[in-house]
Amino acid sequence: MRIPRPVRVAALVALPAALLISCSATDGGAPDTGGTPTTAAAGTEPAAGEAQPAAGTRSSVQPSPGPELVRDAFAGLQATFNDGCTGGDGQCAYFLGRVHDELERLDEAMKADPKGPGHFPEPIAWIAELRKTLGQDMSYENLKTHQKELVGTRDRINVWMQDHPDDYR
Repeated sequence: MRIPRPVRVAALVALPAALLISCSATDGGAPDTGGTPTTAAAGTEPAAGEAQPAAGTRSSVQPSPGPELVRDAFAGLQATFNDGCTGGDGQCAYFLGRVHDELERLDEAMKADPKGPGHFPEPIAWIAELRKTLGQDMSYENLKTHQKELVGTRDRINVWMQDHPDDYR
């Protein structure tokens, strides 16, 4: 069955227009998620009893980071267990830089956790000790020189976290 040309042209024009309309926003660019501008941007709804900002205003209150930050940061650190310094200097530089970055991310998440930094005393102390050892030099040469300390800190934190599964599950 052959579709007449005017119908095909109309379909080609109507489909993009329909997509544009369905993707258009009600508040100048952001999709309508049913929440306030702040909750829409954060992707969360306010908790029961929580004050909502007046319509058209933005709250300066940032949502709590929640335990998922520690979980996600720890997952990133665990992902480094599949890599190493076996593929030449380029791979080694990537690996050591990634381990360092994941440790810093985990440190930040632990300090921001609602349980407080006192809940993670050993990992935070180990990362602080590593930070002193590395100093301000994040070059490949310095990370390579301190590879044993870098990977050792990652491994100690992994063991500690395995003993505290409620902090990352």
